[in-house]
Amino acid sequence: MTATEQEERPHAVRGVVDRLDELSSSDVLSVREVVAAFGQTSFLPVMLIPALLVISPLSGIPLFSSFCGISIALIAGQMLARRRHLWLPDFIMRRRLDGARMHKAATWLGRIADWIDRLARPRLRVLTDPPVNALPQMLCVLCGLAMPFLELLPFSSSLLGTAVALIAAGFLSRDGLFVLVALLFVGFASSVPFLVAAASGLSG
Repeated sequence: MTATEQEERPHAVRGVVDRLDELSSSDVLSVREVVAAFGQTSFLPVMLIPALLVISPLSGIPLFSSFCGISIALIAGQMLARRRHLWLPDFIMRRRLDGARMHKAATWLGRIADWIDRLARPRLRVLTDPPVNALPQMLCVLCGLAMPFLELLPFSSSLLGTAVALIAAGFLSRDGLFVLVALLFVGFASSVPFLVAAASGLSG
């Protein structure tokens, strides 16, 4: 199954969060176990997970946003290349996450997932279908690559994570409006460094 075919399969965002919550029943959960649970052809659900987690309170863990960003960039890049099976380097697959923290994050994200699922419906499909869908996929790559550089700037990574989550949700539900809204969050995130620099200049 290709990444394009994966995009055509209906996966509720809540379903992804619930599956993640089920996996968090273990004391420790590895990325390898998460990928195995969703399947190596499930590009969108697997990309949606780090995007959602970087929005959650887990984003406060040092370097967690960087880890999620690198994962997002790799997954989105393989979607862009139309790979059939997902590959992630061993240092990512071996990364372990605390089950209790994951459960709290999944519980917190449940409300967001419900809200997204209520609003999502097929529309503006030109933005989620080939060949135009390559543009938001590239945007996800860029958002992921930017996250490590924005680690110390408040809200930046969470804004980019929100953008990626909206794009993934838009692809899952064939809702191009979510892709358009994601552009707004990318714009907000891009402005944060300038706002911080301006605030520092005023205080100095």
